[in-house]
Amino acid sequence: MSAVAGSTPLPHRTVANIRSPPGAGHHHQSGPSTPIRPIPSNFGSPSSLRADEEILIIEIGTRKLQVGFSGDAAPRGCVWFGPHQQRRVGDFRDWQTDYRHDWSSAAAGGLWGSHHELWQYDVRGVDLGLVGDKIERALREAFTKYLLIDSRPRRLVWVLPSSLPIPVLSAALDSVFSRFQPPTISLLSSSLALVVGAGVRSALVVDLGWSETVVTSVYEYRELESKRSIRGGRMLVEHTHKLLAKKLPETPEQTDSKDQYVVSFEECSDIATRLVWCKPHPRSASGQLSSDSLATVQEHDESELEASPTSRRTGSLTVPLRSWLSPTSLELSFGELAEPCEDTFFDSQYSPTSFDDHELPLPLLVYRGLLQLPVDVRALCMSRIIFTGGCSNVLGLRGRIFDEVSHLIQERGWDPVQGKRVGQLRSNPKLRRRGARQAGDDPTGVTSPSGEGEEQDGVWHDAANMVPEMDLIDEQLQRGTDRRPRVQGTLRAVESLGAWSGASLVTHLKAQAIATIDRDVWLQHGAAGSSKPSDVDHKTQRQSLGAGGLMRGSAAGSAWTLGVWGAN
Repeated sequence: MSAVAGSTPLPHRTVANIRSPPGAGHHHQSGPSTPIRPIPSNFGSPSSLRADEEILIIEIGTRKLQVGFSGDAAPRGCVWFGPHQQRRVGDFRDWQTDYRHDWSSAAAGGLWGSHHELWQYDVRGVDLGLVGDKIERALREAFTKYLLIDSRPRRLVWVLPSSLPIPVLSAALDSVFSRFQPPTISLLSSSLALVVGAGVRSALVVDLGWSETVVTSVYEYRELESKRSIRGGRMLVEHTHKLLAKKLPETPEQTDSKDQYVVSFEECSDIATRLVWCKPHPRSASGQLSSDSLATVQEHDESELEASPTSRRTGSLTVPLRSWLSPTSLELSFGELAEPCEDTFFDSQYSPTSFDDHELPLPLLVYRGLLQLPVDVRALCMSRIIFTGGCSNVLGLRGRIFDEVSHLIQERGWDPVQGKRVGQLRSNPKLRRRGARQAGDDPTGVTSPSGEGEEQDGVWHDAANMVPEMDLIDEQLQRGTDRRPRVQGTLRAVESLGAWSGASLVTHLKAQAIATIDRDVWLQHGAAGSSKPSDVDHKTQRQSLGAGGLMRGSAAGSAWTLGVWGAN
């Protein structure tokens, strides 16, 4: 053993290195044991290794924020914005039995419903620092409550509406980059994510949102045109409050101020979500009876219906109100509960010429959005109409809009010119015949080959009827394509999994995002460091979905752009 110890160590392990020397103690086992190896100090939890691979999808709306991991089918959690998020540390008054939120003082200060919003499109009166603080608090709550992760740096993907103002976007990016320190933040349009979530490449997205309704046409994963109307969820809640205030007895304070709110925003929003519905279109196929059939009437005893007290209350319900001066209950009929939706989205009692461009009724807004598209794009988009937004859950609203648009197409066609003279031209058969004759004249003077006077040539006939030979290159290109005919030219609505699910699919497939912002570049230059859309080379940076671009961050010296958000 001494000779072995004095010589150089063997490259393999000996039995002496594994077994313990004799006399080490009676507590030591004589069997083989695993040698103790020091753990490297730079090795941490496995979660730190996965943090570089995880990508968080965050959908930021006007009233809520949804979060989840890339590749999931649905978000893990949803955080709503409200007055409870603006409490100070240690404020536990909400859990006291005798505490009641004083919503009337906030309404008197012009903040009725504003505490439930993250931002407003009119940024002149918005506290941008408060917007950043709200986003930070919502993200921390979502990380600890739903995702169960820490706030270590991770790549983020934001799903935002393309009309988000640059000051609000800058405030949100400053807050997240400075407090969560993500390496990159990629921006995806909510309309594009909705189209991906529906499994189509082109669609007409009708977003019935909170602040406004936006009709966006998407063709081959590109936004072409957007039309907006101020008719949205905020206006629906306002009309619901007017309905409730009309049924409540007036107080001396209400007579002095007509704009005073008598019911809290929470109760009005809850009634608008649960009870408000939309009447069907009077000319819809479901509401019309055929001329050769009559409605089926069930036999019943009329005396029993007159005597029963419940028959007089069949078309009404009782709505409790807790935020009024004294808790009370209102008796509202189903017809009255349909008035807020009718006044908000349609206003059928007025003519279309009495509206401005920013307050068009929704059927006319969708019709004009389709009318201004090219023929080939319109044929695809009208067969893929996607209704989304919080107001799309109102009972019967989507079907009413769809029937109204179908009636406008049947009545007006796709002629952008409207008026009395156009109606006279359509109703006068002589003028229509003259216009058809002028349109049928060929300015070149060449007759159609299918006419009666065509030349009969056997060789020419065989060449015309001959089937062209299939090119080998075209055959290889069409081998992987779907040859089924596409549905187009008919009015049709499709369902989508949502903007968050579409963004999760896009990110999981590692598709390219144009608006990818690096943290160091943003903290150094801010929004002023982005290039304008006209300055970006479209040959090297395509404005559509590509492969393998979302995982890369933009280099510090390369040109980057905010995409559609930079053009606002």
